[in-house]
Amino acid sequence: MPTAFQTAARRMAALLAPLLLSVSLAAVAAPGDGTLPREVEAALVRAKVPREAVTLLVADAEGQRPPRLAWRSQEPVNPASVMKLVTTYAGLDILGPAFTWSTPVYTDGAVRGNVLEGNLYIQGQGDPKLVIERLWLLLRKVQALGIQRIAGDIVLDRSAFDTGAHDPGAFDGRPLRAYNAGADALLVNFKSVQLSFTPDTANQVARIDVMPPLAGVAIPTSVPLGGEGKACGDWRTPMRGDFQATQFSFGGAYPAGCGEGTWIVAYPDPDSFAARAIAGLWAQMGGQLQGTVREGRVPAGLAPAFELPSPPLAEVIRDINKYSNNVMADQLFLTLGLVQKRRGSFPNARATMRQWWNERIGTGEGQPVFDNGSGLSMEARVTAAGLGRMLQVAWRSPVMPELMSSLPIAGVDGTLRRRQLRSGAAAHLKSGTMPEYGVAGLAGYVDGASGRRYVLVAIANHANAAAARAAFDALVDWTAQD
Repeated sequence: MPTAFQTAARRMAALLAPLLLSVSLAAVAAPGDGTLPREVEAALVRAKVPREAVTLLVADAEGQRPPRLAWRSQEPVNPASVMKLVTTYAGLDILGPAFTWSTPVYTDGAVRGNVLEGNLYIQGQGDPKLVIERLWLLLRKVQALGIQRIAGDIVLDRSAFDTGAHDPGAFDGRPLRAYNAGADALLVNFKSVQLSFTPDTANQVARIDVMPPLAGVAIPTSVPLGGEGKACGDWRTPMRGDFQATQFSFGGAYPAGCGEGTWIVAYPDPDSFAARAIAGLWAQMGGQLQGTVREGRVPAGLAPAFELPSPPLAEVIRDINKYSNNVMADQLFLTLGLVQKRRGSFPNARATMRQWWNERIGTGEGQPVFDNGSGLSMEARVTAAGLGRMLQVAWRSPVMPELMSSLPIAGVDGTLRRRQLRSGAAAHLKSGTMPEYGVAGLAGYVDGASGRRYVLVAIANHANAAAARAAFDALVDWTAQD
């Protein structure tokens, strides 16, 4: 956390930057009378968000012209998930779009008669997408080595990341929400369980399917079926789910009118999730384990039996940005520290990001305050001018197509699928909201009617920030109608 002096110094540097640099986004101020576009101003009034609580920037993507609008663009603000834009562009720029994570698997004994006479080691190196399908593939490759029974242990090496203790309920008191999952060198299925409910009207129950299967956790195979003919609505609350480390239970019925339903729950004991999931899936696949699944280190000198590669970074950042996946963003953030500083820790990742920003983006609009990769933070700060400058640099970079294709398209897909713009403008934008903490934002690229493309940044830090969405949409429409 920055000291009061450091925060003040950053603010002062940001304010003085336009006086020191001849070429800067903020060097040309907003219209002289401080007016905002009429429709934006009106929407802010309706939302009861004062203009002093927002920062706005609209500038051409090429960076060749003065900004069309720069309102409080040098003011550091909390960006929420808009910060994922910085994390993903830094990842593309430093690692390259074809970068992949590798999960090596080792054995320390001979295989005789389908029995591994020793331990199996799985070494996590930060793969953000080791979901159940890919974990199944990893274990299937183990079986392809001729191994059906392991006489020793399955050892999980998570030492590539040093994240310290993570409390999933610390941020907003909702530890069972998947978006609060913590980063892990061996991140299995986002540390989350998917419960699928399928109505069986003949037997008046809803069948429950659990993915991944969790060793040592008692989960019912069905719940009573009820509420036929009623509107579905919020079916989870009446079911009164009780999720404990060794037992899941339900105190209510599943409504028949809901059809098939899915409930994703962050496992309440996240540190043991990988071990339970691997043991459960190994048993489900017919594998036998004489020992236990435990944590440990890969012995020095062992060569991998095989390595499971992740999807390429260009594909991973689509998940991060399209669906605002917090833990995947933090995995990428920590990977930057691992690659550049040889240790996947948050301090190393922050140092890597600061160095990259200064060298690649510059210091003219002030350096962001980096906390994590997701923006789920009360400490993170960025200016609209700085973020706009980064978007301009990204527009001119070789990895621009990959970054652009990762962003939600307004009214089309991702987190903006239902966010229709009045103008019908084409816009690739990353949104961010932390309503409990008064943060909402939108940033990315907007196509103008003239054929010109613009970078846009709009962030509100205010108790009513969530209501500023209409004002941000109005700004996108205004930008498109150039």
